[in-house]
Amino acid sequence: MPSPLCHALLRNLDLFRPLSDTQLDAALKDAVPCRLEAGEAAYRQGAEGAHFFVLLHGCLKVTQITSEGDQVVVRYVNPGDMFGLACAMRQSCYPASVLAVQESVCLAWPAEAWESFMASHPQLGAIALQTMGQRLQDAHIRIQELSTDEVEQRVARAILRLVQQSGQPTHDGIGISFPITRQDVAEMTGTTLHTVSRLLSDWKQRGIVSSGRKRIVLRSPAALTRLSENAQPAMDCASCLSCRSGSPATDADAAMKIKGAARTAVDHAAAGHTAGDRTAAELAAH
Repeated sequence: MPSPLCHALLRNLDLFRPLSDTQLDAALKDAVPCRLEAGEAAYRQGAEGAHFFVLLHGCLKVTQITSEGDQVVVRYVNPGDMFGLACAMRQSCYPASVLAVQESVCLAWPAEAWESFMASHPQLGAIALQTMGQRLQDAHIRIQELSTDEVEQRVARAILRLVQQSGQPTHDGIGISFPITRQDVAEMTGTTLHTVSRLLSDWKQRGIVSSGRKRIVLRSPAALTRLSENAQPAMDCASCLSCRSGSPATDADAAMKIKGAARTAVDHAAAGHTAGDRTAAELAAH
């Protein structure tokens, strides 16, 4: 049975907040807490799908090795997210690896408990189905982007998604809340480290983002949204009011406006995409 600390963490997560104390205790009956150090794997691609998980604290990175031997960053797992859902997709093995980006805490349930878990907790079952549906849609959008979009569009949309999902206010904008490298961005968008470095350096000069070691901060959501739509913003977005969503965020309200702009851009990019292939279905299990 998870510790009182796990109970406290669970109460802060939308996934478990609707459950009564009795329901929460029942849901945790077969759960085992596990702590991951930065770089440690929760599981590896191809391993037996023996568990399903919920992340309580920290951040995880889902990666996959393609048939050509290239590593792809599929997505990031944030607190409250379910992952390792191979059992829900009737897959015997995990189709991707999950690695801790920073020290993280999660709960693991045995895969054989999936059916009874869903039957006993229909609220969680509905959320799990919604999660897999969203990941299926996201995977198809990624596949579509790789097929049709320019590299700059793909990188811009990837940063907008990350800001929407896990942005935190900073003194000069809204930053991605976990350590992320330029190589990570390259592996998310099917391009090279050199190309991502060139784009981020250019955007930094133009006041669209600021970046450093394992750090990216969005300063101008309007400008990055225009780039994600293959439209060019002004050369100096730091001084172009038509290309900024106000001045750089200095408080939570300003940061929420930036996240709202990022969400609008991501929703716009998703319009018109529909589901339909095996690769996306596999990735929905993560």
